[in-house]
Order: sequence, then structure tokens, then C-alpha cells
Amino acid sequence: MKLLLVEDDVEISDMLIKYLGTEGFEVVAAYDGESACKKFFEDEYVLVLLDLMIPKKSGMEVMNIIREKSMVPIIIVSAKDTDSDKSLGLGLGADDYVTKPFSVTEVLARIKANIRRSTQYAAGAAESESVACSITRGELTIDTNDYSVLKRGRKIELTAKEFEILKLLMTNPRKVYTKEQIYSSVWKDAYFGDENAVNVHISRLRNKIEDNPREPKYVTTVWGIGYKLGEV
Repeated sequence: MKLLLVEDDVEISDMLIKYLGTEGFEVVAAYDGESACKKFFEDEYVLVLLDLMIPKKSGMEVMNIIREKSMVPIIIVSAKDTDSDKSLGLGLGADDYVTKPFSVTEVLARIKANIRRSTQYAAGAAESESVACSITRGELTIDTNDYSVLKRGRKIELTAKEFEILKLLMTNPRKVYTKEQIYSSVWKDAYFGDENAVNVHISRLRNKIEDNPREPKYVTTVWGIGYKLGEV
């Protein structure tokens, strides 16, 4: 499996290339944003490891360019560890965030988890092609066959995780889900108390499906517990 590693620190890059190579990954290295974009579109990768503070084009710029064409899993690996940095990275399309300094075993675990989720999602979409299933709540209709969302007949583009969150709530309209339950169900991974991923995806989902995201009718907050589908 081929990974694209975008990291301008040669020592860190060499360390990851050597370690991940022993785990069966082929790692292609890029040391600045321009070469990262060039290499990404020259080949196929199962995942991108992306530093934010790189020359020529920033990590955020690289991620925006990749996301225009691809939904390949992206893990940010950065020394920038504030909540705002993490929220911005996840909000722009990253799937995960690892803070420097890190252990190589943690990076490996997150790589495997994100590839597994991506593979399972693709397989699930393929298996569901022969089974049509639509759910309507209020003015929203989702189709789990082609992962489409319509509101008043207008198509709404959601990412895979946004769709899975909405499907979870619409499939079980009376149930209140904690952030831990949403993360475990959608990310298919253990929840370590980092609320950023859930919070950012809920916010982006509301911005896309709600008439007024500040007064949501579909994805409503149950204070002190979590989220549920509103009474639509």
C-alpha cells in the first residue's frame, strides 16, 4: 500500500519512511507543498500524512487542493496542537490529527484505522448498490444506496462521515446519542475523549442541511447528553 508523506523535516521523514517500510507500506516523500500536489496527482495513494508547516504551499493549501478531487484519507501530523488548529484541519477535510512529538506506533495505528474505515466504507457502498433504501424525515430524504441527500428536491453534498452521522440520527429518530456513541458508530474506532472530530462534523452538517444552523431543527443538541434528530 502506497502512502504520500508530506514533511519538510528530513529526519522525521526518514524515520517514518524506515518504520512504515518495515510494516509493509511504500512511502513516497514530498518536502514542500508544491511537490506534494504534483506527486499526489501522478500516482494513487491509500492515505496522505500531511504536515501543516511546510514551504511553498502550506499543509492547509495542499489539503484543499487534494479535497477538490479526492476523498483519500488525510492524517495531519503537526506541532500545531491548539483546539483551533485541530478544528480547522478537521473542518477542511482531514480525517485525523496527530500532534508532534508522536510515537511511530501511534502513527501506524492511526494509519491502519483510517485505511480500514475507508475500505469498509467503499465496500459497504458497493454491497448496497443492489438494495435501495431511502429515509425521509421532514423535508430531508437520504438514500443509503447512492449516499445522496435531498432537501425540498435539492441535492446536498455531504462527506462520508457527515452522511453517516445524519443516517445514524435519521434511522433512530427518537434516540439520543452521546458524542462517544456517534464517534464509535461513525469512525469505527475507540473514543479517547477528543470531542473535536464530532463537534466539527456536526457543525459542518448543520451548515449544509439546516435553514438556520444557529437554530437547528434536524440535528438538535440534548444538553449534557449529546445529539438527536429534531421533531421534524
